[in-house]
Amino acid sequence: MKYISTRGQAPAQSFEQVLLTGLAPDGGLYVPEELPKFSKEEIAQMAGLNYPQLAQKIITPFIDGAIPDDDLEEIIHRSYKSFANKAVAPLRMIGANEWVLELYCGPTLAFKDFALQLLGNLLDYVLKRNNQKVVILGATSGDTGSAALEGCRHSDNVDIYILHPHQRVSEVQRRQMTTVLGDNVHNIAVKGNFDDCQRIVKAAFGDQSFLPEGRQLVAVNSINWARIMAQIVYYFYASLQLGGPHRQVSFSVPTGNFGDIYAGYLAMQMGLPIKQLIIATNSNDILHRFMSRNDYAQGELKHTLSPSMDIMVSSNFERYLFDLFGRDGKALAAFMTDTGEGSHSIDSERWKQAQKVFASASVDDETTCDVIREVFAENEFLIDPHTAIGVKAARECNTDKSVPMVCLATAHPVKFADAVKKAGLDTPQLPEHLSDLFEREEQYAIVDNSLSAVTDLIRSTL
Repeated sequence: MKYISTRGQAPAQSFEQVLLTGLAPDGGLYVPEELPKFSKEEIAQMAGLNYPQLAQKIITPFIDGAIPDDDLEEIIHRSYKSFANKAVAPLRMIGANEWVLELYCGPTLAFKDFALQLLGNLLDYVLKRNNQKVVILGATSGDTGSAALEGCRHSDNVDIYILHPHQRVSEVQRRQMTTVLGDNVHNIAVKGNFDDCQRIVKAAFGDQSFLPEGRQLVAVNSINWARIMAQIVYYFYASLQLGGPHRQVSFSVPTGNFGDIYAGYLAMQMGLPIKQLIIATNSNDILHRFMSRNDYAQGELKHTLSPSMDIMVSSNFERYLFDLFGRDGKALAAFMTDTGEGSHSIDSERWKQAQKVFASASVDDETTCDVIREVFAENEFLIDPHTAIGVKAARECNTDKSVPMVCLATAHPVKFADAVKKAGLDTPQLPEHLSDLFEREEQYAIVDNSLSAVTDLIRSTL
């Protein structure tokens, strides 16, 4: 298995190389040269596997021998043993043929744990084997940071720096990051928004001269291929619980950076029978505008009750566009650099192709609160604002109610107390392992919104 850049100008890499790399040298993102495919019969044989067993079936072709099977089995088991529910990704019914996939049973109460627990253990294994030290640099709109710290902080081979937008994440999200103390852990609050943080990270990967000799940056954002790879698994898992592959299943996915729903798209390409993939966005609706109106113009970023989706530059969308452009890296590079992060529209034929794959909806804060209240009234089940957006988009876009509709629940509602309160409901209690979160000491630096402010801090602390 080789990995190639979406921009088409970088040499192909092995799995281990892309694990330890962020952006490709040409500024693109790595994708598999060819996707593994599973027949209907092969998928049917996966029924009855527990989550770690299924993960190994799906992930093994992507790793392609870079890690021995026995070692990979132990890594996967270790990654998911701390999840609070034995099912790892349990399904809950909230309506007629309508389901919620609870992806917040991991240690930091967000779906990012699925990828970052695994990524942390993969990195630890490879770095120990290579006797190598690296610097992890990531940006978060709220949940990636705490999941990355939880997954990677135990490694003696990494120093980890996480950027978050100052005063633009929830208090629980911030404290989950800033109360992780250690000589190798550094939280940085940037005076800007998530797109600013993401821009700084990309620029740092493009010029790593600020690092000491012998060190390199490793990505924990979803530009790292291993993040996407891990997320493919729960689409197969949910489908198998609901009768797949002998029946189709639809998915509604709250998304800002396009990574989670891109994993669903890959599952479909690998042979999973998916009826619909629904992009659920908040008022920062660039993905919905593209799908509904072929409008990819960046607007002003808004601060919403669903801050993890307060994103206007969706990094992983480039991976999908690479396929949409017929894997023509040169054409895609021209499109992506036309206005800095992508031109306003594509040709109508390609746009219609995208509409055949994805439906979409945008949901404002008021409607988000309405849905939180409605789902609780119907089921005595509290959902977070991102999940509420997924539920609303599913109900708005569903074209076949005979097909099970799965809404991805991306975070525990306790992380978003403001939205729950605005919906008129009581905020749930923190789980036992986080019960003292508000008493823990915080430690983080506040810096200006510039690349030099961040790289100077990294240089001074390494």
